[in-house]
Amino acid sequence: MTNSSPKQKSPLSRLLGFAGAYRSLTFVGLFLSAVAQICGMVPYLCVYLVLKDLIFAAPRFSDAANIARYGWIAFAFATGGILIYFAALMCTHLAAFKTASNIRKRGMAHLMKTSLGFFDSNGSGLLRNRLDNAASETETLLAHNLADIVGTAAMFIAMLILMFLFDWRMGSACLLAVVISIAMLCTMMGGKNAKLMTIYQGAQDEMAKAGTEYVRLIPVVKVFQQTVYSFKAFKDAIENYSRRAEEYTDGVCRLPQSVNLTVTEGAFIFLVPVALLLAPRALSDGNIALFVTDFAFYAVFSAIISTTLAKIMFASSGTLLAQTAIKRIDTVMTAPVLSQSENPKIPDGNKVEFNSVTFTYDGAKIPALSGVSFTAESGETLALVGPSGGGKTTAASLIPRFWDVNEGEVKIGGVNVKEISQKVLMEKIAFVFQNTRLFKTTILENVRAARPSASREAVLSALHEARCDDIIEKLPDGIDTQIGSKGTYLSGGEQQRIALARSILKDAPIVLLDEATAFADPENESLIHAALHRLCKGKTVIMIAHRLSTVVGADKIIVLSDGRISESGTHEELKKAGGLYAKMWADYNKAAEWKISKGEER
Repeated sequence: MTNSSPKQKSPLSRLLGFAGAYRSLTFVGLFLSAVAQICGMVPYLCVYLVLKDLIFAAPRFSDAANIARYGWIAFAFATGGILIYFAALMCTHLAAFKTASNIRKRGMAHLMKTSLGFFDSNGSGLLRNRLDNAASETETLLAHNLADIVGTAAMFIAMLILMFLFDWRMGSACLLAVVISIAMLCTMMGGKNAKLMTIYQGAQDEMAKAGTEYVRLIPVVKVFQQTVYSFKAFKDAIENYSRRAEEYTDGVCRLPQSVNLTVTEGAFIFLVPVALLLAPRALSDGNIALFVTDFAFYAVFSAIISTTLAKIMFASSGTLLAQTAIKRIDTVMTAPVLSQSENPKIPDGNKVEFNSVTFTYDGAKIPALSGVSFTAESGETLALVGPSGGGKTTAASLIPRFWDVNEGEVKIGGVNVKEISQKVLMEKIAFVFQNTRLFKTTILENVRAARPSASREAVLSALHEARCDDIIEKLPDGIDTQIGSKGTYLSGGEQQRIALARSILKDAPIVLLDEATAFADPENESLIHAALHRLCKGKTVIMIAHRLSTVVGADKIIVLSDGRISESGTHEELKKAGGLYAKMWADYNKAAEWKISKGEER
């Protein structure tokens, strides 16, 4: 028995799925667009009838009594077509705006469900570019392109009917230009050439990513005077994008597009030889007036072929646009999300356990952690130390599920973190990182982000306990001062204290510290240590330490090297053991005693 997989929806159908209740409005707009284009063909029919009346009445033109009526009919349908098309675009625009909004909202909602580690391997600039571009392309497609696609299809069918309505031979001559044009379009956009569009889009993404990173690093670039060197990656991305664009335009589109434009703009040329062949027969049959009328109609009618085919090409590019937009959306919507237990458990206490944990980053060959096991009892302070790249930050990141382990398990209160609901898990843990990020809003709202329901008094208390009184006093509007506006900026140490106030307000029973004083000056470092003492009191603390002086009083020290536990114990025990920690401690003290001597020789 074979299993048949469900039929994959078309890119357009998937895009319309984001429209929600506005999807029906899109179809109304498409129908009105088709009606508008058909109305736009009626004036050409009226032109034929006017020509017929004039030619058959010549030289007594006064006998052509229906000309005014045909003129008013043409005017009515032309005006009606414009008004109907306007109504069609109103419908499609409303639906397009809603669809683009839904794409952004769903994309952001999905990203909120992914692991925080996902953002380490996917630059924020790249994700934003993909999501914003997809929404913008969708807006253009649904608001304009799709209406034109349907309208063009209706116009093309009406055009084919008119081509064969009066003289199928002249109509076939005009149709020849259409056939050649469509063949050229298929050459440009079909087969392997369609893949070039994907490559071109990828080059555009890389250029956007490189541009974002370059702008972010401008301060560092200026400090180290590496402007030319740092610009190289951005320049390479731009040049790659240019090569891909030229590869498609020059290598694929130049000849077919030249033939396409020549044929469509000169469709009348195909009509002339056919007319010359038919003229003698018309003269001998006495149908010269009808022949001239038909020829005049097709001569005028051939002029709209180029317009119709241009719309067809535009419509074809719209289908490619839909495929591109869906691919961009999929890069966001298919981002891996953290699995959630259907029957989440509540941790019993705040003990943190690692049981034979192994973890490897995506694309890496060597595990970042291998068989790591340790326990931080409730209320205990456990320090992770070791050489750079040993796995300290990785281990700490597995506790709040920034990543999920490949083997083994991480437990809190005896429960695997995978079996704890994300809400409960986040409520259990407070974070203090090296690089503090504050929102561009008031101090009050920055601290209240940890507990949105907190009162103003609770926020003030947390700021006081985080030793932020001096910061608040110097700000023009106190805790209502907006950071990053009107020249109000905080130093790294001051930002760290504000972040500590946020963690104090959260009052989570487990605290993860990643060298909170790494970028602080001596004055701020002293204040931060005092705030950390308040934050960590009675809590289970996992701290990543680079300055070994900060771990001397830890209840337990785990030394990680090359992703494995090298040794563990208290500060005194590890010093006496004479292992890696003892060497690190000796090196640390030697570095602490180093000073610059006057006149020191190099």
